[in-house]
Amino acid sequence: MPAAPPAPPAAHPLVVSGDPVLLDDLLRLLAAAGTTGELTAGGGALRRAHRDAPLVLVGADALASAPVRALPRRAGLLVVVSGPPDAEVWPAAVAVGAERVVVLPQDESWLVERVAAAVRAPVRPGWLVAVGGACGGAGASTLATALALAARTASGPDVLLVDGDGWSGGLDLLLGAEWTPGLRWPELAGISGRVAGPALVAALPEACGVPVLAASRDQPQEVPVEALLAVTTGARDSGCGVVVDLPVRGAGTDAVLADADLAVLLVPARLRAAAAARALLAGERSPWASALLVSRPLPGGLTRAEVADLLGRPVFAELAPDRSAVARSERGEPPSVAARSPFGLLGRQLLAQLPGRPA
Repeated sequence: MPAAPPAPPAAHPLVVSGDPVLLDDLLRLLAAAGTTGELTAGGGALRRAHRDAPLVLVGADALASAPVRALPRRAGLLVVVSGPPDAEVWPAAVAVGAERVVVLPQDESWLVERVAAAVRAPVRPGWLVAVGGACGGAGASTLATALALAARTASGPDVLLVDGDGWSGGLDLLLGAEWTPGLRWPELAGISGRVAGPALVAALPEACGVPVLAASRDQPQEVPVEALLAVTTGARDSGCGVVVDLPVRGAGTDAVLADADLAVLLVPARLRAAAAARALLAGERSPWASALLVSRPLPGGLTRAEVADLLGRPVFAELAPDRSAVARSERGEPPSVAARSPFGLLGRQLLAQLPGRPA
């Protein structure tokens, strides 16, 4: 009998505070609960830790900070204060969606029990993959659709496909689900905060086992950043994997990429596309700076090595030509992700790069 796979490393509660006295108290109480805390300074690392931690402990001193106010709402967030809280703590705790204001030292026993329970049954959020194209017509939407299908085929988890561009014409077309009833972006553009993932997924059109939140061809409009984050966070909180087809620039793009476990930039192998990709990747602060690069060969175009040379970075993989892709798309059929198909092979290569997935 094969050995059981090793258990994933236990997640630790996230502690957000700059108060040294409060930090000492919290680390002592976490130790009493049999765990340790994770501390982050802000930015993308804070958002990822906030998403993955079984419990989030925010010191009252950090409630007014911009990074904390910008975090999406989630279950299991506690505000902790030493001594009687000031009057402004209560409305600030409500604003961040806190489960409770924990007052030390009188609530120490309750907090130890709450931490121990959270660590025993940690949150296991789903993953997030962002896909973009270096230029128009790169094929990023087809790749995003294929990734969602490949993820569903490979492991059977729930996978949500999301249109990040409200003017894209609708990803439901690529799944042949344009006539399937369900919500599109115009009906969800006003949501924010915390969304119930299962209820959201159940309200969307579905094809090939993949629910899709698509743009509307009748009412095209920008996708609000708050709504996009509410959808991706709510789906992930319920353990659902999410694939987002992103425009390469915009506030929503930056926000999704900050949360993404994997970003993929598809670059057609021609000079102008490579030049556009180079501009996107320029600088350490570019939201696409850590993306995996995938080249798509074209007749008479650049080689994979030439694309890598122009971009000054290695190309992770090449999407082999799929002669059936255009015809399938025009017939309203999804791209093939069969074992030896180009999209199937590439999809498995990319999904293997997700944290915790076998190589």
